[in-house]
Amino acid sequence: MFTGIAEEKGRVKRISRGEKSCSVEIEASTVTEDSKVGDSIAVNGICLTVTSLTGSGFTADVMNETINRSSFSELKNGSSVNLERAMRADGRFGGHIVSGHIDGTGKIAAVRNDGNAVWFTIEADREILNGIVEKGSIAIDGISLTVAYIDDSCFKVSLIPHTIAVTTFADRKPGDKVNLENDIVGKYILKALSLSKTETDLTMEKLVEYGF
Repeated sequence: MFTGIAEEKGRVKRISRGEKSCSVEIEASTVTEDSKVGDSIAVNGICLTVTSLTGSGFTADVMNETINRSSFSELKNGSSVNLERAMRADGRFGGHIVSGHIDGTGKIAAVRNDGNAVWFTIEADREILNGIVEKGSIAIDGISLTVAYIDDSCFKVSLIPHTIAVTTFADRKPGDKVNLENDIVGKYILKALSLSKTETDLTMEKLVEYGF
């Protein structure tokens, strides 16, 4: 589990692509300080398992499912990535619950300056938008952010200068693909509501009949 608070920006040193998978080597320093083989590190919000530690970072394998659901296919040698180690049980919870399991991708539709902040408009599929609420949390490329606006085609977030400076958002522009992970609490609620519609005979009339 992660919190969505990036610890550093890493750099893709090497990607070896196979037919349906790939391996990646990431240059990093902070996230490897106390990491070992088998640990989890979020790379642009994707939970990856460390397969080896190098003198300048770590390596990880990426399977076909991850490539299909994320923007990983667009990474190349030299790309900057947001990095975060799995949360310690005795650590501060600065963001929100982030699993590192991407729900899908969105596309940056617009970037607009607003005083000391910058607004990012993200277009996404309806399935993802249905799990987003205004003032709720969402992870974009592994960064925990607050939704400031939502409609039927997009949502918006507003970033402070610090967040932009220490993450890959400094390099983001319209047309870029980003990884999206909805708030896991909201996903469980949506699942429960969908089950209740098909597996119960509870109706509004029955609620009224029993005094609700």
